[in-house]
Amino acid sequence: MTPLIIDAHQHFWDPDQGDYAWLSGPFTPIRRVFGPADLRPELTQAGVRATVLVQTWSSLAETQAFLALAETVDFVAGVVGWVDLTAADIDRTLTLLKSVPGGRHLVGIRHQVHDEPDPDWLNRPDVRRGLAAVAGHGLVYDLLVRPRELPAALATVAALPGLRFVIDHIAKPDIRSGEDRVWAARIAPFADHRAHVWCKLSGMVTEADWAHWQPADLKPFIDTVLRVFGPARCLFGSDWPVCQVAGGYARVLAALRQGLAGLDAADQARILGGTALDLYHLDITEIPA
Repeated sequence: MTPLIIDAHQHFWDPDQGDYAWLSGPFTPIRRVFGPADLRPELTQAGVRATVLVQTWSSLAETQAFLALAETVDFVAGVVGWVDLTAADIDRTLTLLKSVPGGRHLVGIRHQVHDEPDPDWLNRPDVRRGLAAVAGHGLVYDLLVRPRELPAALATVAALPGLRFVIDHIAKPDIRSGEDRVWAARIAPFADHRAHVWCKLSGMVTEADWAHWQPADLKPFIDTVLRVFGPARCLFGSDWPVCQVAGGYARVLAALRQGLAGLDAADQARILGGTALDLYHLDITEIPA
């Protein structure tokens, strides 16, 4: 039987309709509109059945647009949106998002924590209050952090055991150098919280040498994540279209498959699809098989 594959991390964007200053320099080749029609052929070729569409900038309008889009795009099973975690009316905002067209597709919230000047931003009382509201609405919180923010992320997951967290892009270690001891030391303690913390095997190729990386370059980092979280707490994400700068969709998925080759078939199936279903409580019954 062909395993269910769910891409738990993809984006759409129009660089003229948001804050995309980062789409410059080496990222200039992907400074264009990316939408469902661009992704669909990639999914078909890779045998991916469904995706989770993830926010790209701090915008409620984008989140509402993504939720509406999820109503019309058959492969989008869930949306990870954005809200201001520090806002006093966050509970009302989350209630509103769940009531707008497509609100049933809201499965998580994310903020670009690694862009905050303060590495302890997650420890702020107003942020913690906002995260508690996310938990109260039964949503996942995607942690977009680098090694710099991992200590605050660790304290946060320890303080909020009732909230499901997932670390995006394995917290962006320095794969290009071949070793990141700071990242390895800071991600290891998350093993104590794997009951409510997951990790996306995503975004790795853009932390590697874009022009010369090989699957073997990713393998030590994949192995570390598997040891810390266990296969049942890991999931596949393409980080499309960001991955286009370093090889593209098919190559990213093939490299992950190679990195998981030592696992049994059941664990590989969990990472490629089953874990995303469980983490985000996805309903794919309406998505064509």
